[in-house]
Amino acid sequence: MADISRKANAQWFGDLKSGNGTVSTESGALKDNSYSFKARFEQDKAPGTNPEELLAAAHAGCFTMQLSAMLAAHGHQPEDLRTEATCEMVKDGPGFKVSTMRLTIRGKVGNIDQAEFEKHVAQAADACPLSRVMKGNVEITHEAVLE
Repeated sequence: MADISRKANAQWFGDLKSGNGTVSTESGALKDNSYSFKARFEQDKAPGTNPEELLAAAHAGCFTMQLSAMLAAHGHQPEDLRTEATCEMVKDGPGFKVSTMRLTIRGKVGNIDQAEFEKHVAQAADACPLSRVMKGNVEITHEAVLE
């Protein structure tokens, strides 16, 4: 049995290219948010979200929480941590695949230098649960900027 369980759901109407759908989360943080082929695959983005954007948001949140915990556990007080996650896809045979997740972390942290900050960023990038899900399938890069 799982220690923690979270749910989300999606509904889709119509065919792939002209259809659209909604995504919602159990918590209500997302409620019938629209998503579509255009929002996902076209450069001129239509309103709405897409799975890769949601994956990037989830990874940014998960990683930032992991980093905060690691810093505090090593006596460094995180004041402000901001993570931008960029999820990249490449054409792969008949479809696409998520190839890379790029994390850029900017932090204000007490009692730490750049080298130590980079060390904790690398450790958090390996330890966060979503990084672990992607490990071996998605290249995860990280850039750490101590402010």
